[in-house]
Amino acid sequence: MTDVAANWRRVRDQAADAALRVGRDPRSVRIVAVSKTKPIGMIEQALAAGVTDVGENYVQEAAEKIRRITVPVTWHMIGHLQRNKAGRAVQLFDVIHTLDSVPLAAALARHGEQRGQPVHVLIEVNTGGEASKSGVAPGDVGALLAALAAQRWLLIDGLMTVPPATGAEAVRPHFRTLRALRDRLRAAAAANAPLRELSMGMTDDFTVAIEEGATLVRIGRAIFGERAG
Repeated sequence: MTDVAANWRRVRDQAADAALRVGRDPRSVRIVAVSKTKPIGMIEQALAAGVTDVGENYVQEAAEKIRRITVPVTWHMIGHLQRNKAGRAVQLFDVIHTLDSVPLAAALARHGEQRGQPVHVLIEVNTGGEASKSGVAPGDVGALLAALAAQRWLLIDGLMTVPPATGAEAVRPHFRTLRALRDRLRAAAAANAPLRELSMGMTDDFTVAIEEGATLVRIGRAIFGERAG
């Protein structure tokens, strides 16, 4: 049986160690426990152990979990989001990590306006140029920010990436690319977006991501164990 609490403590300590290695405050990194395919009971174990942020990949799967879990949680949408699911996503999630187009932005903003509450989003950046993955090319992020500059119902909190699965050290350049891009955009005050967050790093490479500036790491397997099937 997976010991979720022990796994959480191990991940938390590894994240803190990685932050301290590069002179960062461990509190500057939030761990998003990714509960895709995992049952309610395991999520409740994680929350009891101290998890405060939970990530889900699919709107439909998340809806039942969010309905049943009543303790305070920050819910993160970390999977690809289709425009026809934008309204439901806005209702369910506190942060959406996967904004990748003007049409999706418009849909999210429309639903945010209907709720009377701006939507917190991250722009997904395809740093590896992989055709199989969603995300905006690094060179196009500035244009997307400019297109959204007047959009008052979106709060663009930062950038997110899922680099190629080539090993922890091999993906370090992708994390550096994302951080450098964020820093350039902040220096240019692009779209007046704060761009505080860098969502990057998963189970196999999150310590490297933290060393390179991640503020959000998305950890599933190291907390909840292998997915069935």
